[in-house]
Amino acid sequence: MESEQVKGPIWAREAARRRSTLTREAIVRAAMGIADAEGLAAVSIRRVATELGARTMSLYSHIERKEDLLDLMADEVSGELLIRDALPDDWREAITMITRREREAAGRHPWIADLVSRHPAVGPNGLRHLEQSLAALSGLPATPQDRHRVLAAVEDYVTGFIIRQTIEKDRPRETFTQPYLRELVDGGEFPHLAPLIAGDGPDVEDNFERGLRWLLDGVAAGLLTG
Repeated sequence: MESEQVKGPIWAREAARRRSTLTREAIVRAAMGIADAEGLAAVSIRRVATELGARTMSLYSHIERKEDLLDLMADEVSGELLIRDALPDDWREAITMITRREREAAGRHPWIADLVSRHPAVGPNGLRHLEQSLAALSGLPATPQDRHRVLAAVEDYVTGFIIRQTIEKDRPRETFTQPYLRELVDGGEFPHLAPLIAGDGPDVEDNFERGLRWLLDGVAAGLLTG
């Protein structure tokens, strides 16, 4: 079989042109629907074919392997991140708008955190999202290299927050109030952890906005001090 290095990424390969309602776009939408409802592990070419009422082999004329499908799914989510209107002139407002869009998309597609960790190929929407994010930071009095460093720090924050939020969603707070943990905390060995286990932790929404603000405050201060 011809290697991907020869064929190029999935976006560079022409989609099959046949008289059929089955399209690459319909396949990707169906796969995303499965992942939204049941998680990424439930996605397979066979399962998507069943969802579409098609033969499994018919999907292979559009998508050759599961990895291609995952790349297309990731790029479809990247498309949801794009701000269609003009970005605010202020760099902080602009990048905050984009990060909020990223978090909203992760709420709709919680599997994206798992998929990002697999390092899917960057597609056209991914490049557009990267370009727009760098454009949002264009008002920073910094070199292009430093703007890229700032963007990397912001993306690390957002990705880390999304992953942690996904984990905590699957691990209810009751886990931390089991009797044996309660006994350890009540013994006084963990005075700094005690308020969080008692349920006095910060609100998730406030957590995200406050943490992002602190990060951007640090960026602004760092630029002033050099």
